[in-house]
Amino acid sequence: MASAAALPDGATLGVVAVGGVLGSLGRWAVGLALPHEVGAFPWSTFVVNVTGAFAMGLLVAFLVDRPGVHRLARPFVGVGVLGGWTTFSALAVDAVQLGATHHVQLALLYVGATFLVGTLAVAAGMLGGRRVWPGP
Repeated sequence: MASAAALPDGATLGVVAVGGVLGSLGRWAVGLALPHEVGAFPWSTFVVNVTGAFAMGLLVAFLVDRPGVHRLARPFVGVGVLGGWTTFSALAVDAVQLGATHHVQLALLYVGATFLVGTLAVAAGMLGGRRVWPGP
């Protein structure tokens, strides 16, 4: 059991919750804007996961070793907004549904592309962020 000292304070819980609501609503809106049929490439999930990875790279570049950043910035953006925005569970469901409808190659392409492009997006976000916001 976690000690009382390890529990987050009310402000941290609040910013994570508000950020999660914002990220989740944005992710839902993208799903409405980019619907896909069963057996088709799930573009909405791919887009939110890749853009979320890029944003996480920017966040890391901005927050790591940066003095003066508000203590609630990382939980709000990283855990809240980006946690609500990106979605591994939807990626997993999409991949399983593609496989179940005999689109195994597309499922493998989707999972592989999400991992590869997402990883490159984090790297691009970090690189771009470090150029925009050089470290101390």
